[in-house]
Amino acid sequence: MSGLHPWFALKRVPGVGNLLFRRLVERFGSPEAVFDADDTELQAVKGVTARLVSAMRRHRTTDAVDRELEAVRQKGYTIVTLTDRRYPALLCQIPDPPPFLYVYGVLPATGLNIAVVGSRNATAYGISATRQLCMDLAGQQVNIVSGMARGVDTAAHAGAIAAGGFTVSVLGTGLNHIYPRENAQLFHQIAENGAVVSEFSLDTGPDAHHFPARNRIISGMCHGTVVVEATRRSGSLITARLAAEQNREVFAVPGNIHSFKSVGTHTLIKQGAKLVDHAGDVIEEFEHIPMPGGSMPSALPPALPPLTDEEAVVIDSLEAEPVHIDDLARRLALASGRLSGILLQLELKGLVVQSPGKQFSLTPGMDRK
Repeated sequence: MSGLHPWFALKRVPGVGNLLFRRLVERFGSPEAVFDADDTELQAVKGVTARLVSAMRRHRTTDAVDRELEAVRQKGYTIVTLTDRRYPALLCQIPDPPPFLYVYGVLPATGLNIAVVGSRNATAYGISATRQLCMDLAGQQVNIVSGMARGVDTAAHAGAIAAGGFTVSVLGTGLNHIYPRENAQLFHQIAENGAVVSEFSLDTGPDAHHFPARNRIISGMCHGTVVVEATRRSGSLITARLAAEQNREVFAVPGNIHSFKSVGTHTLIKQGAKLVDHAGDVIEEFEHIPMPGGSMPSALPPALPPLTDEEAVVIDSLEAEPVHIDDLARRLALASGRLSGILLQLELKGLVVQSPGKQFSLTPGMDRK
């Protein structure tokens, strides 16, 4: 096994959750090394039983993984693993980070990340306050992170995009299942101005227990979380609680004292969340965080990952301008099937992007040195 296959195979093993996955990778260095370890070595790891080792042996290879990776390639998505330098640095610090993320777009590599979450059934005030706050934050090079839900989340992404800023959406579904459906256009706009990410397989639909799991990623990849409008039982309060447990800052925008949709945010303020009525209230808490200097941050590491000889030849033949796979095959004197496999590996490494019509180009900002 090589490449990303072991990551997907290990995640599919029943009984291997995020905590144990991380423990295994930290012990052996990579999922491939986990599969190569002998039974005694594996059972020396806390949480690994003889029964689990047997399950690992059965799941070492699976056609389902091949199909999923091919679907990722066809969609033009990227896989960013826990050991990849493009993986969100702050997310690595939580106890149970996803082993890998499906990414549509480009993740921010630098700067201040702020989550903005709140009510799905937001009032006109909540929508307006969110949009203005996110426009102001994004205008000062703050990366806005939210969940693409109706209401506050949608307003947060829209505000960042309107300011020409960078925004990231974390989904509680797979990337093939846009939820809610009315945000299909926003889904693509976010990818053009940042990234849409998910820890769930491509065709995963909305499920109630997925959204609290999604919330830990939203708070986990951010320096702080801002809550705008929340009822007493709002899911956004889960995100705020997770942020506090992850030792991140928690902020709340005050609302109408007569509205039940302000009860949650006012409770947060009473419990110590910082009151926010303008972007400066957030930014002043993070003056030690370097900003990206007004340019869109690159999500690629400064050095290329290890490449095979064939991959290096293909990289040297690509430019920023897309080229059709058939033209590239003729230029390199490679069979189209073989070239397609090489391009898949380069896409999964985040070095090449595919455009509609089987056009391929270097990932924006990639340094070939």
